[in-house]
Amino acid sequence: MHIGHACTFWQAQERARKAGGQLVLRIEDLDEARCRPEFRDAVIEDLSWFGLQWNEGPDVGGPSAPYVQSLRRRHYLNVLRQLWEAGGVYGCTCSRKDVAGAATAPHAENEEPIYPGTCRDLKKATSFESLLSGEWNVRFRVPDGKTIRFQDGRAGEQTAIAGKDFGDFVVWRRDDVPAYHLAVVADDIAMRITEVVRGEDLLLSTFRHLLLYRALKVEPCAFYHTQLITDEEGRRLAKRHAPLNLRALRASGVGPEEIRARAKT
Repeated sequence: MHIGHACTFWQAQERARKAGGQLVLRIEDLDEARCRPEFRDAVIEDLSWFGLQWNEGPDVGGPSAPYVQSLRRRHYLNVLRQLWEAGGVYGCTCSRKDVAGAATAPHAENEEPIYPGTCRDLKKATSFESLLSGEWNVRFRVPDGKTIRFQDGRAGEQTAIAGKDFGDFVVWRRDDVPAYHLAVVADDIAMRITEVVRGEDLLLSTFRHLLLYRALKVEPCAFYHTQLITDEEGRRLAKRHAPLNLRALRASGVGPEEIRARAKT
């Protein structure tokens, strides 16, 4: 947890309090290689030290438990089945290398290349069971050429064109793990989230999520994308900025008030 994460979470708490709402802590631990129980405990400890007080979460419970994504597989499968039955997803055998070699370049440093549509009309999976056979990734079929708009709480009106700014995206991986886009939308719907607060590096992902909401016939929540905190060279914070993570700052004697002062609106 670096200070960029912490400041975004702080803004989420402040906005929830001003709206008279509830703050939800959800542990997104679907990547087994990077997520361990001790890391989850450290997140809860660090965020508590920082001053966050959530109303629902893995340590305090709540009406939408469990609040740990690795325990919510059945829910994700139900959502994937809805998308399959609506004709919104398909099996894809393309690897990341295949897509990178054939697709147009990504629009941002952290964005995936635009999928060229190699498998979208091949109908490789003939049933929901075969879709989960492990032979392919499952991709969401975006409506090419469709303009998508939403009003961001900080950045104002945002616009993207499906198929041009982003392409068909993975919602379920061939290693039988739900992808980020499906999991967060499924959980936001189930947990009745009314506003998501996150960094502006995820703005483009929001258009994907809006399409998932539409496919699931659910009214989307509101979004508020915070300005990113950067290092001295203007780069967004990442793992390489170990001295700026909460645990290191706490050990060096920096207090939470000093870190919170860096939060931007």
